Amino acid sequence: MAEVSAQRQHAFRVLMRRHMPRALRVAERIVRDPAEADDIGQEAFMRVWTHAASFDPEVGKFTTWLYRIVLNLTFDRTRRRTFQALEEAGDVPDTGPHAVERLIADEELRLLNRAMAGLSDRQRGAIALFHMEGLSGEEAANAMNLSAKAFESLLGRARSALKANVQKIQQTGSHV
Repeated sequence: MAEVSAQRQHAFRVLMRRHMPRALRVAERIVRDPAEADDIGQEAFMRVWTHAASFDPEVGKFTTWLYRIVLNLTFDRTRRRTFQALEEAGDVPDTGPHAVERLIADEELRLLNRAMAGLSDRQRGAIALFHMEGLSGEEAANAMNLSAKAFESLLGRARSALKANVQKIQQTGSHV
């Protein structure tokens, strides 16, 4: 980050190569739109470039700082959103080996995505950081600018809501 702060483009490219996939995953899990997640990732790294001097390694890790930027951008976007993205069209069925296992995994992923869609942005963020990105509770709390206790509470509510959403979807027999 010291190199990026000194406006060294090579260091910035290295940083982007290492961390852009994480930023995109987190953004997409919250906004549920790959194109919008890509915009958020680009904007997040523009902010990293322009505000690199404000990063303080004594306060936290770079990834925590980056996640906070990404989360703030995603929360801002979802608050401003006035439309729903169209559902993606179904894929052509695969008839190759292990197609059944992939179909089951795809169906489970669709169920999870539908259940996640019923959560608040902050709850989706907590689930994404802790369970999907593998951050510790402390790291995720820092990324969300919450105390450890507040994050633990948010994560608990998110888990309960997610479980209830999954059960509701399964009980109604809705197609995922």
